[in-house]
Amino acid sequence: MIIRREGGDPLRLPLVAPGLKVGLFGGSFNPAHAAHREVSLLALKRLRLDRVWWLVSPGNPLKDNSHLPTLEERVVFARTVAAHPRIDVTGIEAALGTRYTFETVAALRARAPQVRFVWIMGADNLTGFHRWQNWRDLAGLLPIAVVDRMGDSLSATASRAARALARDRVEESDAALLPTLPPPAWIFLHGMKSPVSSTGIRAAQSAGAAD
Repeated sequence: MIIRREGGDPLRLPLVAPGLKVGLFGGSFNPAHAAHREVSLLALKRLRLDRVWWLVSPGNPLKDNSHLPTLEERVVFARTVAAHPRIDVTGIEAALGTRYTFETVAALRARAPQVRFVWIMGADNLTGFHRWQNWRDLAGLLPIAVVDRMGDSLSATASRAARALARDRVEESDAALLPTLPPPAWIFLHGMKSPVSSTGIRAAQSAGAAD
């Protein structure tokens, strides 16, 4: 696997170094938007991460991908939205040939064992986390940071996965320790209440096109 700095081939691994604390933020990014950036900046600050990688997936196995823009188009646009020296945007999942998050994380850990990875996701994803392939095993691979989303707090913290992992929840005041903790360990971070979503943006675009 080629190691590179941000920019260039979207299928290459971002820069890695021993002891680096990296947040992994995965999704279709269809399209990337300001809330993705806000989540990343919050995680960088609260978890004291060195970098956040946006893992732009070829397609979400739980969603209809028939109208999904190309991976390259989504990576290029995501880079314009991220616009931050500590956020790397990559389509490495396509190069790894992985389909599910568990497979991607396992592959990244094998290729960069010296990096301390943290999975980052919105509270809406925690609500359906139990439907992810090998979700319990994924929680055992790396710590997880769940970022509050408007309207999702109660349903997320009462979800099947949250209840199953209740004993592994870390106090929010210990957020900076999360990257160093052995998994399973997860935290619920408050402070980001943006209502913006990719689904909402696509709906608005479709409505505009129909007018």
